[in-house]
Amino acid sequence: MTVRRPRNPMNVLLIHIDGKLPNLALMKLAHWHRSLGDTVTLTRYRRRDLFDPHYDKVYASAIFSESQKCFPHIVNDWPDAIICGTGSRSWQTVESIIGHDYEFYDYQDYPDYQPSIGFTIRGCQLNCKFCVVPQKEGKPYPVNSINQIYRGHPYPKKLHLLDNDCFGHVSWHDHIQEIIDAKFRVCFSQGINIRLITDETAAALASIEYRDTKFNRRVLYCAWDNLKEEQTFFEGITKLEQAGIPPANVRAYMLIGYDPRETWDRIWYRFNRMVDRGIEPYPMVFRAHDKQAPADLKCFQRWVNLGLYRFVAWPDYRRKTKSDESVAAWHRLHTN
Repeated sequence: MTVRRPRNPMNVLLIHIDGKLPNLALMKLAHWHRSLGDTVTLTRYRRRDLFDPHYDKVYASAIFSESQKCFPHIVNDWPDAIICGTGSRSWQTVESIIGHDYEFYDYQDYPDYQPSIGFTIRGCQLNCKFCVVPQKEGKPYPVNSINQIYRGHPYPKKLHLLDNDCFGHVSWHDHIQEIIDAKFRVCFSQGINIRLITDETAAALASIEYRDTKFNRRVLYCAWDNLKEEQTFFEGITKLEQAGIPPANVRAYMLIGYDPRETWDRIWYRFNRMVDRGIEPYPMVFRAHDKQAPADLKCFQRWVNLGLYRFVAWPDYRRKTKSDESVAAWHRLHTN
C-alpha cells in the first residue's frame, strides 16, 4: 500500500502587472493555493528587492500587450515565474495550471473593491482581427449564473460583468431575469455587441439597472470600430433608443490607429456622427503604448475622453502633439 505524504505548504507570489480592476486569474490562483494551505501574497508590478522572501511559486498576469516590456524584469527577478494573460504571448490558462475547471475567486487581496466581478458567458460570436478572444475562448458558452458571481451580503448588489458577448448564448435570458429579480446594478464595461443587438435584447437591457464602472451614471458601453459598420452600428443604436435607452446613455469605444485606410477625415466623420446623435465617443488608440503609435491620435484621445471637446474646439486645443493634418481635416469637415 502506497501512503501519500502530506504536501508541504508553499509561499506563493502573485504579480498584478496592469489593469485597474481586480485580476480574475490571480484571484482564482489565490483561492486555489489558499485552499491547499499555501501562503499567498499579491503585489502590483514591481522589481524584486532585498526584503522579498523566497517564493516557491511566482505567477504574473498581464492584460495589455504593452506590459510585455515588464516581462524581462520579472524573469530576471524570478526566473521560474509563470507569465500569462491576454497581454502575454502565452495561451496557458488558470485551468491548465490547476488541471480542471475552477470558478472560485478570492477577493481578500483587493479589500477596497466592493462590487462582484466575473463572467456569465465566455467567448464571442464575432471574429474581429484585433481581438484575441475568439482565438483564446472560441464561440460563446456559459460559465456562471448571476447568483454564483454575487459575493452575497454584506456586499452591495453591484455586478461588474466582463462578458465580451453577453447575449451570445441562450442562457442570457436566465441572467437577465436573475438581475431583475435581485435588483442588481450592472456594468458591462467590455461593451455589448451593438452589431448583433435585436429588439428582444435591447428590451432586456432597458429592463435592468445598467451603470458605468463607478455604478453612478446610466451608461451602456458598445463600440464602433470602423467606418464600414456605420449602418449596422446606428441600426443598433436605434433599437436601443426604441427600447427606452437614449443615445445620451451610450458610450461607444472608438478604435483608432488600426485600419491602414484610416484618415483624419474618416476619424472626424465617425466622431461627429456619434456626437450629433448624442452618443459619447471614447477613442481607444490601437497599441497606444507602442513607440509607433501616432502622437496626434493620443492627443485626440485625451481631448475626447476628458470631455474637452464639449468646451474647446480642436483648432483651439493647444498641444504640440496635435498634427496639422488633423486640424486641416477638422476644417474640411466643418466648412462643407
